[in-house]
Amino acid sequence: MALPILHAHPLSSCCQKVVIAAHALGSALDQQLLNLGDPAQREALDARSPAGKMPLLVDQGRAVAETSIIIEYLQQHHATDGARLIPLDPDAALAVRFWDRFCDFYLMTPMQALTAELLKPEERRSEESAAAARALLLKSYAALNRQLEGRTWLAGEDFSMADCAASPALFYAIAYVPVPDTERHLLAYFERLVAHASVAAAVDAARPWFKYFPGRAGLASRFYVADA
Repeated sequence: MALPILHAHPLSSCCQKVVIAAHALGSALDQQLLNLGDPAQREALDARSPAGKMPLLVDQGRAVAETSIIIEYLQQHHATDGARLIPLDPDAALAVRFWDRFCDFYLMTPMQALTAELLKPEERRSEESAAAARALLLKSYAALNRQLEGRTWLAGEDFSMADCAASPALFYAIAYVPVPDTERHLLAYFERLVAHASVAAAVDAARPWFKYFPGRAGLASRFYVADA
């Protein structure tokens, strides 16, 4: 049986979220590089994904879009040895889904807003928009720091979908807005994230592409060195 195909790009935070989850679930994927600058690839994506966004999973002709839905699909159909990123317990599952949404909306979204500003011509950039995104990141850092007190992972003691969402969003967000030293629980959590095998594999896969990340100047040298 053919492997599920993941149309994605290794630099994308959204794609990394799914790749991290697949690794943690033991789900083998056929990862195909998606170049949205190619009109044919863009048209094919638009035809199969309602929002026309990556990543897109195609499994036996079935298209599955949106990162959290893809992860739930992989858990249902392609996880090995009973691996789970969303607990069976309903209340625990709600906590995972909440922090997954929190990271997507309040960590990844402002990070992407800062990326979008840098991609604009300098004369069209909005310092007001950038300042609002930076402020939201700092507010989110504080909320995450409070949540992480006494916890190993974001939604409890087990690595979950919430951590898959937090990993790439936080990795790129820190390049723009470093975590304050006072947020020690979040700083320690970030170190646990980048040491996790699933996250480390995604970072390694993205490393050759970091030179194209608009916020690359803020990446720590252990992850990226210019002209290396």
